[in-house]
Amino acid sequence: MQTTIITALEQHGLITSLDDDIHTTLVDLFNQAVESFGDNPAYTSVGHTLSYTDLGQTSRQFACYLQQHTSLQPGDRIAIQLPNLIQYPVVLYGALMAGMVVVNTNPMYTGRELEHQLKDSGAKAIVVLANIADTLADVVANSAVEQVIVTELADLHPMPKRWLINTIAKYIKRMVPAFSIKGSISLRQALAMGQGQPTDVLLAADQLAILQYTGGTTGVAKGAMLSHRNLVANTRQSLAMFSSYGFKEEHEAMLVPLPLYHIYSFTTGMLMLVTGNHSVLIPDPRDTESVVSAMAKYSVTAFCGLNTLFVKLCSTASFKQLDFSRLKMTLSGGMALTADAAKHWHQLTGCEIYQGYGLTETSPVVTVNPGNGNQVHSIGLPVPDTEIKLVDDVGQLVALGEPGELCVRGPQLMMGYWQRPEATAEVIDSDGFFHTGDVAMMQDDGYFKIVDRKKDMILVSGFNVYPNELDGVLSEHPAVLECAAVGVADDVTGEAVKMFVVLAEAATEQELKAYCKQRLAAYKVPRLFEFRDQLPKSSVGKILRRELR
Repeated sequence: MQTTIITALEQHGLITSLDDDIHTTLVDLFNQAVESFGDNPAYTSVGHTLSYTDLGQTSRQFACYLQQHTSLQPGDRIAIQLPNLIQYPVVLYGALMAGMVVVNTNPMYTGRELEHQLKDSGAKAIVVLANIADTLADVVANSAVEQVIVTELADLHPMPKRWLINTIAKYIKRMVPAFSIKGSISLRQALAMGQGQPTDVLLAADQLAILQYTGGTTGVAKGAMLSHRNLVANTRQSLAMFSSYGFKEEHEAMLVPLPLYHIYSFTTGMLMLVTGNHSVLIPDPRDTESVVSAMAKYSVTAFCGLNTLFVKLCSTASFKQLDFSRLKMTLSGGMALTADAAKHWHQLTGCEIYQGYGLTETSPVVTVNPGNGNQVHSIGLPVPDTEIKLVDDVGQLVALGEPGELCVRGPQLMMGYWQRPEATAEVIDSDGFFHTGDVAMMQDDGYFKIVDRKKDMILVSGFNVYPNELDGVLSEHPAVLECAAVGVADDVTGEAVKMFVVLAEAATEQELKAYCKQRLAAYKVPRLFEFRDQLPKSSVGKILRRELR
């Protein structure tokens, strides 16, 4: 199996192994980027851009504040609860520079979810957007948080734009001012206090850098411990593959509508940073017009998205009018890419979608389709220095072309779950392979294809039915905008397939069932249909099957 993978990489002109400097940290990469790319635009949001020089200076101010005006010590955890604003990279790199461990926190969390994460991580500080700080205000007393830093939407904008945007934001949603939460301070005040140069902190590559929470869909959310080396390695692994898209240093502008607190966008952001490129951040990807406007304004060459967003954009009139001549790289991750979504995007933009595969626990990229060998139905080839094995239910390797659980080993694999050694032992075997819970097949050419999540598999009269296959088939029907299959209890067959459907135009259950019968074996055809106006999704747009069961 490994020989087949290596051969496939070599056939597409891709390297199989990297000369990895195991001593490099995220702070090293950051400092190198600031020094090398100076006046280049680094990050843009809400109409304002920070250059690499600006980013370096402001991040150093935040690091100084943490070191000089708080009780936090290297190794302490600091939560960041921000959407895609330029404040995010400032706080991120400042915290890392000060030796802190960053806890990426979803701005859409309920009080229960936020309290759990703060307690579990033991975070002693949090940076939060004023518009959502009311949730924090309700639970902060039940946590170990000692310092709250509150930022407003346009805090890093110049006047008078800052005043105007922040005033408008207050009318949209009542803000929680910094002083209203005990032990809090505004970000602008913190930056003003952070003068001079931060004290150098001796960091090791194998030290914990990020706590990235995952598993909330299957139980209590667990913090995946990602080291500096994990994230540096995955940045370099991804860059080695992305070169096949014509991706160049200091030449790209990537639109980033998916949140930086999600590991997919987080590592993509690292890739842009180390190459001196420009990340255009979209605070709310549900605001389609803001996506369209940014694509038009910033001459975007790269796009980071997922299936749900591709479908929505391709049905948006203003998006269809854009000039896509500069767009050369579109990445898809986070959920399965349907052939129909990929086809429409390609027809409209002239740019192929390159699907990859990853998990929080692998920092996240495991496989990706190369630019000179894209297969829409596949998750592509492993990134360099990554080993994959497919095993059956008793841990034995499956034959080529047979489905098995996808297991991963490589430098991007997490250190384990935070304070959960038993949970870590359940997913990482004695050989150091992480068992993903995803069922995959390897083709003769070395490419991999995800069949489905083991837990999502539907068992109909003893036959395995994989929801992604059903979704992919029905989504090609012209009347179907979105769909999701789940298993429901059945007295005769054990389980039956139920399909939830959002229609783009009128269609009946009979029409859709007949369409499926023409394309699927009888036992796979959905028995039940339910039409809805929308499907439940996570904050990054992934359809939540658990809420449909």
